[in-house]
Amino acid sequence: MALLKIKKDLNDPSNCLSSWVGKDCCNWIGIQCDNQTGNIVKLDLQNPHICTDVLSLSPLSGKINPSLVDLKHLSYLDLSFNDFKGVPIPEFIGSLNMLNYLDLSNAKFTGMLPTSLGNLSNLYHLDISNLFDTLLVKDLSWLSTLSSLQYLGMGYINISNSPYELFQAVNKMPSLFELNLASCSLAFLPPSSPFLNISSLSVLDLSGNPFNSSIPSWLFNMSSLTKLNLYDSSLKGLIPSMLGRWNLCKIQDLDIGFNDLTGDITEMIEALSCSNQSLEFLDLSYNQLTGKLPNSLGKFTSLYDLDLSRNPVNSHMGISGPMPTSIGNLSNLGYLNLDSNMMNGTIPESIGQLTNLYSLNLLQNYWEGTMTNIHFHNLTNLISLSVSSKYYPFTLKVMNDWVPPFKYLTHVEISGCLVGPTFPYWLRNLKSLDEIILQNAGISGEIPHWWLYNMSSNIWHLDLSHNKISGYFPKEMNFTSTKSPTVDFSFNKLKGSIPLWSGLSALYLRNNLLSGTVPANIGEEMSHLMYLDLSNNYLNGRIPLSLNRIQNLSYLDLSNNYLTGEIPEFWMGMQSLQIIDLSNNSLSGGIPTSLCSLPLLFILELSNNNLSADLSSAFQNCTKLKTVSLENNRFFGSLPNEITKNLPLLAEFLLRGNTLTGSIPKELCHLPFLHLLDLAENNISGSIPSCLGDMHSFKLPQTYFIDFVYSYQSAGYVPYTKHTELVLNGRIVEYLKQMLVHSTIDLSNNNLSGEIPEKIIQLIHLGALNLSWNQLTGNIPRDIGLLKDLENLDLSHNNLSGPIPPSMASMTFLSHLNLSYNNLSGRIPLGNQFGTYDASTYIGNPELCGDHLLTNCSSLIPGNGEQERKHEGNADGDDDKTERLGLYASIAVGYITGFWVVCGSLVLKKSWRHAYFNFVFDTRDKLLVLTAVYIARAKRKFGLERN
Repeated sequence: MALLKIKKDLNDPSNCLSSWVGKDCCNWIGIQCDNQTGNIVKLDLQNPHICTDVLSLSPLSGKINPSLVDLKHLSYLDLSFNDFKGVPIPEFIGSLNMLNYLDLSNAKFTGMLPTSLGNLSNLYHLDISNLFDTLLVKDLSWLSTLSSLQYLGMGYINISNSPYELFQAVNKMPSLFELNLASCSLAFLPPSSPFLNISSLSVLDLSGNPFNSSIPSWLFNMSSLTKLNLYDSSLKGLIPSMLGRWNLCKIQDLDIGFNDLTGDITEMIEALSCSNQSLEFLDLSYNQLTGKLPNSLGKFTSLYDLDLSRNPVNSHMGISGPMPTSIGNLSNLGYLNLDSNMMNGTIPESIGQLTNLYSLNLLQNYWEGTMTNIHFHNLTNLISLSVSSKYYPFTLKVMNDWVPPFKYLTHVEISGCLVGPTFPYWLRNLKSLDEIILQNAGISGEIPHWWLYNMSSNIWHLDLSHNKISGYFPKEMNFTSTKSPTVDFSFNKLKGSIPLWSGLSALYLRNNLLSGTVPANIGEEMSHLMYLDLSNNYLNGRIPLSLNRIQNLSYLDLSNNYLTGEIPEFWMGMQSLQIIDLSNNSLSGGIPTSLCSLPLLFILELSNNNLSADLSSAFQNCTKLKTVSLENNRFFGSLPNEITKNLPLLAEFLLRGNTLTGSIPKELCHLPFLHLLDLAENNISGSIPSCLGDMHSFKLPQTYFIDFVYSYQSAGYVPYTKHTELVLNGRIVEYLKQMLVHSTIDLSNNNLSGEIPEKIIQLIHLGALNLSWNQLTGNIPRDIGLLKDLENLDLSHNNLSGPIPPSMASMTFLSHLNLSYNNLSGRIPLGNQFGTYDASTYIGNPELCGDHLLTNCSSLIPGNGEQERKHEGNADGDDDKTERLGLYASIAVGYITGFWVVCGSLVLKKSWRHAYFNFVFDTRDKLLVLTAVYIARAKRKFGLERN
């Protein structure tokens, strides 16, 4: 019998086909027979349809026996969600010409699609989507014969070579109702509609394709569509809403999120107005939309899911303005996400009318004013609440005895919002909470220990960081959640000793007032830890040996404390360690050789301690290390010659402030990722290797190294705080997390000699170069201006000679330059940034001249000084004579003109003469009277004072 042969070739670890015994196959699971003829018409082996025990479910595997073709009357075949281990889809399936339903999706078939599927001309449902493995297509002409198809699913099949053929074939399916082409590597969207012959298409999924184009307007003129999915399809440019209203009047589900689309959100909402009774799902997240939410949003009364998150173009644009009060009219709304926009104003109280709302996300906007219990009045179904503001102050103020209406809230995140000063006691009524984030919420005072203990059994993430919480930790907690709970109390004022809370996977206590030693039994009590951050406290004593028992520890940060003693040799027990930061303590001794045996370690921070060892023999086979920071210790010896063998991935090599000797090995030049090299303040001698100019890493943009070195993210909510200290312009600059770090070479304060290598001009993305306080000679490389990205250049305190290269005037990013105390000569270049440097940039170079210095360039030209001075003197004398003659002539003309204008007119005109002298006599009389009056007043005044 055909079915038993099929069963024999299938592997059935969950015994799902246990009913396939006996002769009555029509009662076997997955089998359906025709009631009249008894012929088998349906074979449904979909996993998990055929298994009753879902918990112990394992998919079918093996192969499909060719006896399948003996089921001549089979009209329905479903093999989906099984595991056929990468075998091709059998060609003989194309012989089942009675099939009208075929589902081979996600069954882990691989290889080329068989063209024999085109023989199944009666199909109305075909799903060959394949999320798990790669199915390829070379020829799609067979699709044209499936003219009866109503459903076609080809998701995750690579159709990149046949997009035109695909759309032509689909257009020959007039009854097509649903088309799924998600993630098919399509790089082409036709400019005009490819569905001219299809009037019934209701569902169209084109998500996840690399279209890299604008949205063609025909997509929004398909009046039959109820669902359109363009999520993450590399779409860009203006959304066609600018062309008027859309014809998507039946649309229920519109997803165009995670693209690069621009446009006004107001116009988009207006363009959708004809669907205000049908639209249920709208996702416009992760785009570049601008404008304000219109009040007409409240007309979409069927809307259930609204996601407008992350739409800022930059810090000044994006979806902005207030939340419309009409939001309260969306009575069916269950999910609202406005995260990370530019919205402002007060949050309307009408939001409290959304009785079906289960998730409210208002994080990272510029909300103002106050939220009260009225905002939550009817939110009885709320499960997740998230709100924060970048505007200060934004406040959440509820009554002391307020009992929240949402009894089943599991997630609460309130940050950048004043909740304090006291701890919010309304949380005690929420028994289902398993995630609490009250970050930067203005909470001070002590945490109620009883509350912390009672809720700890249910919690999987607790973040009360960046507050002013004081007091001591409770000694006992009940972290028994199976979700590997994480706790973050960083940046508070907590004191006392380190709490030992078993069951935690992450503990962050950074920046508090904790003191005492790290508990000796921390490894036994907290053996499940993956992330431990005790940095920036007042801890002392030694690093406890029991840490070695925390086998899953991924990063350990004990930096900025007062730890003493040697670094233990115990690290072999922590094979998951990726990051060790012990910087800024008082540790002594050397570097344990066992550190290099850790297979995943890529960041080692040991700077600012009292460590001492011969560096030439350290770091044997540390093949994963990317960052090595040993600054300001007492390491000695020379740089390791086999550095490319032992540290092949090294990207940051920071050795400033030690006592290293010897020369810079040429092997350093062969490190392909090195972009931070700081060897300053040592005793390194010899010349600078010319091969430094061949280093590939300094020819790459700085953004490259964000992904390479700074990509570490923990599974918890608080990643390691990556910090890099560089000395730039004489001051310490600290780069945190993923800040762009200057690609830097600092060899200052050593005993280097010889010339600056000419090839250094090839490091076109070098950001900072410091060679100061050495014994370098020769000229500054003539074409140094090719270092266009250079922002800091310090060549001071050397013996460099020759002119300042004119090409430096083209280094427009050069904000800091120091060439002082060398033997440079000639004119200082003019233009661009050279007009911004003061004289200290060039001091100590007596043969330099220019506008910045008192030295005149002409005085430094041999034989020309006296002639220049004589010429200048003659020129000055001629100028003085000319100016004096002009002055005398103007005085004479003015005197003559003034005399004849005044005196001449009085002589010639009798009436003017009488008026003039009458005016003079009247003025004299008035002055005499006024003088007499003031004298009399003064006498009376003094006379009264005497009385």
